[in-house]
Amino acid sequence: MIPEELIQILACPECKGELLYLKDVFVCENCMLKFEIIDDIPDFLPDDAQKITQEELEKLKNEG
Repeated sequence: MIPEELIQILACPECKGELLYLKDVFVCENCMLKFEIIDDIPDFLPDDAQKITQEELEKLKNEG
């Protein structure tokens, strides 16, 4: 579990924008990138990020 204090200060490594914390992933709505959380550690390496569509983002929002 990621502490709320940490969630509040994390930013997208690409655009430095706000991140959404959605069911085991972080998502940047500006870049439309999804960052996985592995063993409670966010993977913010740009090469590991996954580009998502608006449809995928809405699905993630509805699941969380």
